[in-house]
Amino acid sequence: MSATLSNRSSWSLSTWLSIASLTFGSFALISSELLPMAVLTPMAADLGVTEGAAGQAVTLTALFAGVAAPTVALIIGRIDRKLINLALCVLVIASNTAVAFTSDYFVLLTARMLLGIAIGGFFALAGATVVRLVTLEDMGKGMSIVFMGLSAGLVVAPALATLIGETFGWRMAFMTAAGCGLLALLLQSVCLPSVPATSATSLSSLSGLLKRRPVRVGLVVGLLFFGGEVSGFTFMRPYLETNGGLSAASIAPVLLVLGLASLLGSAVAGVFADRMLREGFGATFLMLAIATIGLLAFSSVYVAIFVFAAAWGLAIGAGPVMTQTWMGRSAPDELEGVGGLFLAVIQFGITMGAIAGGIAVDLVGTSAPLYVTATCAILAAVLIATRQVPDGVSQKTASALAPAE
Repeated sequence: MSATLSNRSSWSLSTWLSIASLTFGSFALISSELLPMAVLTPMAADLGVTEGAAGQAVTLTALFAGVAAPTVALIIGRIDRKLINLALCVLVIASNTAVAFTSDYFVLLTARMLLGIAIGGFFALAGATVVRLVTLEDMGKGMSIVFMGLSAGLVVAPALATLIGETFGWRMAFMTAAGCGLLALLLQSVCLPSVPATSATSLSSLSGLLKRRPVRVGLVVGLLFFGGEVSGFTFMRPYLETNGGLSAASIAPVLLVLGLASLLGSAVAGVFADRMLREGFGATFLMLAIATIGLLAFSSVYVAIFVFAAAWGLAIGAGPVMTQTWMGRSAPDELEGVGGLFLAVIQFGITMGAIAGGIAVDLVGTSAPLYVTATCAILAAVLIATRQVPDGVSQKTASALAPAE
């Protein structure tokens, strides 16, 4: 391993600012993706469609994000990654602005497709961009900071969007999201250095990635994690209402604690991802399994619900950082390609998790999706425990991963 990558050093101010600009970009993206959930009722009424039809704005965004993730990596060639990130910020601004001003449902869907492309492209390239800024050995730390923007968006965006929508109308909520995209564009224009491409992704390289065992392990673990998480989280409120006997007012603090814990999980995961990846990864899934089982066993004890919800949040905050770091170390020479595959698997996992949870609720009851979560978490923990940690960067690829200036 090269001396450049084996010696961790303190980040310079410019490095911190560049990572922070990407963090705000992830916040703008996830906030925009979740926005329709917070203003669904007034948006549907204003556009003259059902709430179910309006909800497809979220589904379509996720679908296009999954398709765009590997596709963007294939078509951008050797264009400077800073320019690509700036272009993706422009898509966020354009998408939210179009939604804010349209009265046509199909324009809305088209605009949300653009947002899906931005989400897929950003997170497909995020790992490679972070590595070029901080080196592979600090990838976990860098990705944990970037994913803090995602966790913050999960916590802040729905509540803030609801407040803005109630006060100023749902269109102003989308204009606020466009403003976040504009701020991300400005921050990345100033703070993000030029990130020249070291190689271009091809179909043959994507096919080659699937032949690597650590990559396949990472993809399966990602599928289990995101599918299991979404299955449980989607039906968390109905479970707490039905099995815990909680009111909406009692559930809101629980979900807030869960969201804040996920933010903390993202923040601390980088330390474990960089220094003890397999142990931290396995512990993350065990924590998710134990927390889920705890929620199932102590649904009538309000204090216990808070404790296990906090543990649940820590795990789902740490999971994406751990998984992205594992994937990066599995293919340090093809970071953009493996990032695209990973995000496609995430979107597939989210879709399958929601479907599996819905079927489980209809067939068994509101507790069934949590059993799906626990099972997926245990399987992922066992899979990680029985595999070697990817050895990371080799001499052959070290020079290609030198930090961008």
